[in-house]
Amino acid sequence: MEEKRERTEAETEQERNNLRDLIFRLCSVPGNSGDELSASKAAAAELAALGETEIDSVGNVYMHFGKKDAKEHILLDAHIDQIGLIITGIDEDGFLSVDACGGMDKRLMPGSAVTVYGKEKLNGIVCCMPPHLMKGEEKLLPVNELHVDLGLPAEEVRRLVSPGDRALMWMKPKMLLNGRLSSGALDDRAGCASLIRCAQLLKEEKISCRVTVLLSCDEEVNGRGARTGGFRMNPTQAVVVDVGFAAQPGVPETMSQPLGAGPTIGFAPILDGEMSRRFVSLAEENGIPYKADVCGGRTYTNSEAVAVVGSGVRTALISIPLCYMHSAIETIDLEDVENTARLIAAYIKEVGGRG
Repeated sequence: MEEKRERTEAETEQERNNLRDLIFRLCSVPGNSGDELSASKAAAAELAALGETEIDSVGNVYMHFGKKDAKEHILLDAHIDQIGLIITGIDEDGFLSVDACGGMDKRLMPGSAVTVYGKEKLNGIVCCMPPHLMKGEEKLLPVNELHVDLGLPAEEVRRLVSPGDRALMWMKPKMLLNGRLSSGALDDRAGCASLIRCAQLLKEEKISCRVTVLLSCDEEVNGRGARTGGFRMNPTQAVVVDVGFAAQPGVPETMSQPLGAGPTIGFAPILDGEMSRRFVSLAEENGIPYKADVCGGRTYTNSEAVAVVGSGVRTALISIPLCYMHSAIETIDLEDVENTARLIAAYIKEVGGRG
């Protein structure tokens, strides 16, 4: 039996830097729900060196490795889309009206910088009322009553922007202290990065099961990508990776996991209890920190779409702790992404080793 070699400090640091750069690249590409193609192409380029890769008609990315004709087929899913805005109109003064495309937080919108993806990439600001002119009784406007100012004449705005174009909150991925990383789109590009990293870890392994990485579209609006991709792949079991609540002021301890304390392993009615328990055992056997995340109802992830494909698919859910969800400053710990990848790789090696 081959002895397991511990990673050196230099190797660990290089792996952390490579993972950081991967997440930066994934988060720097736009991919609002229903308009994911740029993000899908960027992710496919990362996966191409690891296995047979393709993008389907709806924007899902697939990468296949392992034994093609194996009876056991594991689907690994994370969603590629991010929340954003869709342009609904242009008024006579050139201000854009918008609506949410995904779960935009109306509390964060007024005064925020946005990038509008029209014929050109344009920088704008979400309009806000000066506090001097407010009476103090006004309520937050719903997203579909907000406007974006591009600072251009109305005729120029109409030339460059059309209803149906998309806009995203402006953000720039950045490293914080202590291995933390902040960016928009970490929900769920962090999950995508963990699956790419998992495939990297398994690249030299002899896997006797079939594995498909699915980076799916439209999770933030309707789960179309997971439904169609899961149906197309018809797996025997699936592991869905998404983000979960990290510990921060105001978030109950029972609903969160501290950053850097490892991924959470889901237990819920839609999830396969045997798979969840095996992930717990593998985490303990491999020294990977984790927490059980138990809910009695919906998980609000792609696990609910994948688990009911065809005649049903045994499904597990692994979540990466994330602070400030659905904002332009989402924050994760790189070690949690790495540990998610290593936990799933351990599971695939076990299933593939007995296939």
